[in-house]
Amino acid sequence: LFDRPAFSTCVSHGIVLGSDGQKMSKSLQNYPDVREVFDRDGADAMRWFLMASPILRGGNLVVTEQGIRDGVRQVLLPLWNAWYFFSLYANACHNGAGYTAKWSTSSDNQLDRYLLALTGQLVQRTQEAMDAFDIAGACDLVQEYLDGLTNWYIRRSRQRFWDEDTGAFDTLHTALEVLCRVAAPLAPMVTEEVWRGLTGARSVHLADWPVADDLPSDDAASALLARMGPLSRLTVVVADASQLQDLSQLIADEVNVTEVALADLAEVCDEDFGIEQRLAVNARAAGPRLGKHVQAVIKAAKAGDWSVAEDGTVSAGGVALHQGEYEVHTVVKTDQAAAGAAVAVVPGGGFVVLDTRLTDELRAVGLVNDVVRVVQQARRDAGLHVSDEIRLTVTGEGPVWQALVNNQEILVTETLARSVGCSGTLEDLQVGDGVTEATVADGHQVRVKVERL
Repeated sequence: LFDRPAFSTCVSHGIVLGSDGQKMSKSLQNYPDVREVFDRDGADAMRWFLMASPILRGGNLVVTEQGIRDGVRQVLLPLWNAWYFFSLYANACHNGAGYTAKWSTSSDNQLDRYLLALTGQLVQRTQEAMDAFDIAGACDLVQEYLDGLTNWYIRRSRQRFWDEDTGAFDTLHTALEVLCRVAAPLAPMVTEEVWRGLTGARSVHLADWPVADDLPSDDAASALLARMGPLSRLTVVVADASQLQDLSQLIADEVNVTEVALADLAEVCDEDFGIEQRLAVNARAAGPRLGKHVQAVIKAAKAGDWSVAEDGTVSAGGVALHQGEYEVHTVVKTDQAAAGAAVAVVPGGGFVVLDTRLTDELRAVGLVNDVVRVVQQARRDAGLHVSDEIRLTVTGEGPVWQALVNNQEILVTETLARSVGCSGTLEDLQVGDGVTEATVADGHQVRVKVERL
């Protein structure tokens, strides 16, 4: 009509279906009661469920209460818990006088640099997703970020907050403030509450969108930290392994090992670590091209009759394979596996070799860590504040008592116990009157009593 397109962008959505798979209908009443959902889970829960769903990508959506609650569990609660953790420790600083955190990107701590770089990536990638009208993709990015914030940064930094490290407070304050501005269009209610608590300002919805360039881009820190997953007792073999040297103690703490060995990928061979590479041929992918010869190729691969040429071409039984027709797996040799070794490939190149053998000393430390878990739960049940010091009594039979005697420093440090009494006779503490009984490693029974000093 006006000699130009009617619109520049067209966004289509799918059909909203009820819990029975039919089109949602008032007459069928095949959907959760919206008022009950709002009262129980909040308006953000329903909003997030819809915006993160395939319906905004043209797919259909089955509305279920469980789906709505998943958004609460995976996004809204982690965000709120991160804010609660920050406010709890910030207010407890300086013997209760508190610490007023500020927006800052100046920390040189490796974990802080990692989180700030991750936050900058969140801003940039979320803006790109929203500019492309990919709202569900933006929701995925926020959820992924929250996983790194809570399950990596906060969990690994707890001691720093307890030690009143201002760099940690400022970094978490900055990350939460930026996160709230990014997630405000997706979860407006909870981000408003958190942002106002952080800044004291009027509303997050009146604030400007964050600028990614305001945050440091530390690609080395984020890449190295992100690819090191929670593994157990390992030797790390990666390219430029020296870059991990400053993080070796952090990795050791994370995977609960006493030592982390680093080796450069270019300077080792598979035999050094008792591992080997195996070729697996995808018959479904290679079959149409190779025809009757595919079985001979599979047999050659299983027999180890395969090689990789200088140009990267993989051949089995003298037959060259194409990308997608095979996979190369790094595995532990049978004799090494029997001896207590395991292997995992590191995304981006390299591998880690795990030593799964447990010594008596390590088993004892595991027992004590289990007792610490029981004591921490007893502290929560007793309504104690995070900074309250306690008098602790623990009873348990032989192995438990011996482990506690040999590793009492762990128990004292982790539980804020200023007085500890241990007994090798379980019945020395009777259940009731503030005494908690629990089962720890290897089925051992333990009883603990926590008293505020």
